[in-house]
Amino acid sequence: EHRRTIGIYLQALWSLALANWTFLDAAILSAHAHPPYEDPQIPPPVHVQFVDWVPGICSLLGMLIINLIDKDRIRGDDYGDSTAVWRARLFLFIGFAFMAGGLAGNVVSLYVFLTLLQHTVEFPALNKSAYQATTLCADVT
Repeated sequence: EHRRTIGIYLQALWSLALANWTFLDAAILSAHAHPPYEDPQIPPPVHVQFVDWVPGICSLLGMLIINLIDKDRIRGDDYGDSTAVWRARLFLFIGFAFMAGGLAGNVVSLYVFLTLLQHTVEFPALNKSAYQATTLCADVT
């Protein structure tokens, strides 16, 4: 009965953990990136900035908000207070809005990074793209 629910939560946890690990790996690699010793005029390949953290933070906050709300409170079961149901539905909407914002931010960031800035796919760039792709998968699940 609960095997499916446990599997869903484990898959979501795995996707989120993989996304955060690849992003932290890309952030650490880009922090230590330096120009080639032969030609110091070339800038470092990729730097992870705070703008790249925002979609992941929004997705994480959205997932936390949604999972903290009790399903019975949304339905109105066993609660006499009608404002509690309204507040639960409001926070559920806010959680979904955070997740949608994180999903849209990841799509836009991935598009800007790979197409408009025309970065070559190197190891830190690949990690940043993998982070955004796995965060998209975590958002969808």
